[in-house]
Amino acid sequence: MSDVPPDALRRVRVAVEAPQHSGLTGPLDYLGPQDLTPGTLVHVTLGRRDVMGLVWDDLPEGQDVPGEDRLPESELRPVGEALDALPPLSDRWRRLLDFAANYYQRSVGELALAVLPPQLRELDAKQLQARLKKLDKADAAAGKAAADAASPILPERPALSAQQQAALDAIDALAATEAPQPALLWGLTGSGKTEIYLRAAEAALARGQQVLVLVPEINLTPQLEARFAERFVGHSIVSLHSALTPAQRLRHWLAAHLGRAQLVLGTRLAVFASLPRLGLIVVDEEHDPSYKQQDGARYSARDLAVYRGHLERVPVVLGSATPSLESWQHALGGRYRRIDLTERIGGGALPRVRLFDMNRLERKKGVTTALSVPLLDALRKRLDRGEQSLVFLNRRGYAPVLHCDQCNWKSDCPHCSAHQVFHREDRTLRCHHCGVSTRVPRACPSCGNPDIAPLGRGTERLEEQLAAALPGARVARIDADTTRLKGSLESQLAAVHDGDVDILVGTQMVAKGHDFRRITLVAAVNPDGALFSSDFRAPERLFSLLMQAGGRAGRDAAQAAASEMWIQTWYPEHALYQSLQKHDYEAFAASQLAERMSAGLPPFAHLALVRAEGRSVEAARDFLTAAQEAAQALPLSLGLLLYPPVPMSIARVADVERFQMLIEAGSRAQLQRFLRAWLPDLHVLKRRQKGLTRWAVDVDPLAI
Repeated sequence: MSDVPPDALRRVRVAVEAPQHSGLTGPLDYLGPQDLTPGTLVHVTLGRRDVMGLVWDDLPEGQDVPGEDRLPESELRPVGEALDALPPLSDRWRRLLDFAANYYQRSVGELALAVLPPQLRELDAKQLQARLKKLDKADAAAGKAAADAASPILPERPALSAQQQAALDAIDALAATEAPQPALLWGLTGSGKTEIYLRAAEAALARGQQVLVLVPEINLTPQLEARFAERFVGHSIVSLHSALTPAQRLRHWLAAHLGRAQLVLGTRLAVFASLPRLGLIVVDEEHDPSYKQQDGARYSARDLAVYRGHLERVPVVLGSATPSLESWQHALGGRYRRIDLTERIGGGALPRVRLFDMNRLERKKGVTTALSVPLLDALRKRLDRGEQSLVFLNRRGYAPVLHCDQCNWKSDCPHCSAHQVFHREDRTLRCHHCGVSTRVPRACPSCGNPDIAPLGRGTERLEEQLAAALPGARVARIDADTTRLKGSLESQLAAVHDGDVDILVGTQMVAKGHDFRRITLVAAVNPDGALFSSDFRAPERLFSLLMQAGGRAGRDAAQAAASEMWIQTWYPEHALYQSLQKHDYEAFAASQLAERMSAGLPPFAHLALVRAEGRSVEAARDFLTAAQEAAQALPLSLGLLLYPPVPMSIARVADVERFQMLIEAGSRAQLQRFLRAWLPDLHVLKRRQKGLTRWAVDVDPLAI
């Protein structure tokens, strides 16, 4: 900057990651060269720190930032070194970030810098040049190896069914329009949605475009990556997710940004990948709650994917067997184009759903409610025929709690309002909220009774009971505890695919996305808890999870007719189970939407949650009480429902007290206008409330 004459300088807006709750939401003004292009990464001074910033768009002529006094140019700090070896981030990318920051009520600098690779933010211009040269060499070597190799044998593409061809034709027709409508691909489990993604990607690549494919969880990324790598031999494919090392993440991001990666597969963060030739966005399992970020900027990757498709004028394909009720309502209203796949590949039948009434069990000691005699008989029959079974329980550990029947002591977490879960494998009590772990006591810490016993069951205990009840059966368990080590999930899934497992016990990790060809029986042993949850979305999540779990059975058309799903329930007449038994998502969605409409809940209303955390109950509650009073004083709060502050369902985590306050509005625009006017008051209240550790706004919350 020192060699730039003063008359060649101008006011430049730079997005920087300002301190949280500083109240700074937009880019800051600096002094930079006239030719500094928006989208360029630069080093700037913020306070006493040297930080990475991103040159943002100039304000339209004569327009100032509302509520901000702009410093005269003589008082502005100069922009430091520019990383101009990297092509600027595009105008459409910046518009996506602007929208996300405004909608989710975050600073644009915080969000823009958070979605860039961490290693990129640490580089200077010289280091970046070295990284780019290294990438050039690697690409040249890969290109030479590909040229020297024999022509690859391209895999034979499976023939499309009539429904698949119609679905693909509909997506191609959308791609040919000037402003493509989002497509909701509603397809049964096993109906061939992935083949549609592959063919649509093929068409986009043939047009010279890039493709972005989003999956809900990391464990599904390698599986999908393998499918795409097998189909697109010779194409550059990269993944973007949190399990990558910082160096891998930077390398993959650069490949996408420079246009060298033709296919980008990733989890929710990948929705912000810089793709200069984007031609198609696919969101697999679009209903999955994992697409919603739960800390920092609480964005929904699915919703941002739809907005990005609108900005870039490219088709967005949202795929699911059980679409979110929001997407389903958009399809009913004509905002999304609905494309149906109602037949399984090969004409296979969906598994027969059997509701086993637990009330028929004998009520006496020794009768287990996890593994009923009829279910064990069904598992034995599968064993005798050499088929595989999946037993699904969405709770890890051995038992949710240890209990003393003398004094009623329970293994409560000392730091959270939750129980410590008993893990028998390593004899520990572990809190699944704060992570604290202690050894199992030899006797009750309260009364000294040596006979403390586990209550309830998790996957670890279920695995043990199955091994005892079915001697000789090869029982395996897949959950967050058994897959902590790198590569362990892949090896366990390979054992299932190779037929080395007879009965697989698992949580939701194995209930979706996996193509297990030998499984003919799926059993859900304890699903009733979600029927009576205080969260209005719980039935939707349960129905989706059970449909997904059931879809793991009978994926081989030859065995489909004999496939079954067992649900052990105390409430077999419940409407949710009745719809599930008929595989009738439409009936379930219609009943849920009717309930939501009568109760004024999404998608017929729009919500925001303000969460507060403090060192004491009073600090968190008083902040939200004052926030509610400030909200009621605003004219824009008229017509909104402002619910009083209440403790969160887990009120204390890691010795931090947590409260929340719900705001309900009839329209999205009304809610956004109110939040923009109200947030400055919250920043002021935070500075006054000493015991408050942090607060956050969650727009369109998934968990209440």
